[in-house]
Amino acid sequence: MAWLRGRTDKTIDTACAHVFLGEAAAWKLKRHADLGYANFLTLERRKWALDRELEFNKAAAPDIYRAVRSITREADGGLAIDGAGEAVDHVLEMRRFDEREVLAAKPESVDGELAESLGRLIAGFHAAAPLKRGRGLAALEFTVGSNAQLLRETCQGLDQDRVETMIALTEAELARQAPALAQRSAGGFSRRCHGDLHLGNILVEDGRPILFDCIEFNDLLSDLDVQYDLAFLLMDLDFRCRRDAGVRALSAYMDQAARSFPAEIWDGLASMPLMLSVRAGVRAHVSAHSGDPAAARAYVEAAIAHLAPPPPLLAAVGGLSGSGKSTFSRAAAALLGASPGAVILRTDEVRKRLLNVPPTQPLGREHYAPDAYARTYDVMMDNALAALRAGRSVVLDASFIDPGLRARAERLAEAAGTPFRPAWLHAPAEVLEARVSGRSGDASDATVEVLREQLTRGAGEMTWPVVDAQAPTADAVRAWNDAAR
Repeated sequence: MAWLRGRTDKTIDTACAHVFLGEAAAWKLKRHADLGYANFLTLERRKWALDRELEFNKAAAPDIYRAVRSITREADGGLAIDGAGEAVDHVLEMRRFDEREVLAAKPESVDGELAESLGRLIAGFHAAAPLKRGRGLAALEFTVGSNAQLLRETCQGLDQDRVETMIALTEAELARQAPALAQRSAGGFSRRCHGDLHLGNILVEDGRPILFDCIEFNDLLSDLDVQYDLAFLLMDLDFRCRRDAGVRALSAYMDQAARSFPAEIWDGLASMPLMLSVRAGVRAHVSAHSGDPAAARAYVEAAIAHLAPPPPLLAAVGGLSGSGKSTFSRAAAALLGASPGAVILRTDEVRKRLLNVPPTQPLGREHYAPDAYARTYDVMMDNALAALRAGRSVVLDASFIDPGLRARAERLAEAAGTPFRPAWLHAPAEVLEARVSGRSGDASDATVEVLREQLTRGAGEMTWPVVDAQAPTADAVRAWNDAAR
């Protein structure tokens, strides 16, 4: 290790490895240790882990991971990389990147577009990942047990009563969810995942998120339910008070994943509180072992809080084109329901999901014919009902110009047994026209011509609360939410 340290300008120490940063490359050396969940005591185990790390990470970050190199003992007694002598250890060579561009270093940079990209990127990564049937439940059981053991061993700086409360609640929820989780494991939702998908393992280059440093050393930490993999990102954003980014990532993930996975993907949202709690438990013991008891205590409290989610509700945001429905819906979703907030179902995205085209690809008017229009609303309502029954709040983002569709949304809430919270966004015609004509890169295909048709048609008698669409979004959402309580 000293030999590598002397040839590089910076070293980063992690729980499993030492990373040596050079001018253009980085070398990862596995710790010579048995950590319980990972054993790197022998040369063979370290080489095996590095080979798998290279293989696993090539899927998501092929430009970063280069090759496994041997550290060899040369005839003169010195060391070399891939020399002629006997291998005394191995390192993983990577391209060096700017660590300041890792999201953990700047969580405030996760704006709506980046959160959207992250959700869709992760869903695509999961859809292409190798199937690992029957593994998802086993992985959760392992981590719940590991969290309990490691937190009990690290009592210093922690309130052990709160630790035991967390353990008991997590174990009880796992037992309750086990049949459904086992069914998901057998049904295609268990895959070889990233395994460690928090903000510290997501890099942004040229505006594009890159997932790196996935887990390779223990299949019980990487062969997961895909939603449990996503939960690490959502928990991390929630912990950093970024529910706004969390709901955007979750909603984008669900819309993208619904293109590849069975319809039961919506039912799986019932286990999200458990998965968020377990992920918080992981960070609790990592923080404790890293000498940060304050963070460990905060994660324990977060783990407990995730297991007491508020009941779901259904919100519906309607309005003519250009009224700002999607902006309002995204702000509202972060305030509603269990962490990180409500799933947003947007007709503009559902329509393109059904056609299997990218969300921002323009569509012709033929795709807005009455039968296609009806099918889009049918699927949105079906997805919403499944999510509500799984305990997840939902925001419906649609025009809702037809009074019959507004009534249908109200009946949906009744069928799900949840409160209903509607909003109708209103702005003058000239404001709407200016917004529609200036819009680009959005899932909506509405034109000024479409807007004028809507204005001519009208929305009929309006019984939903009317919101001023010209007011600042945060103020409008806060007033709407406060009035409904």
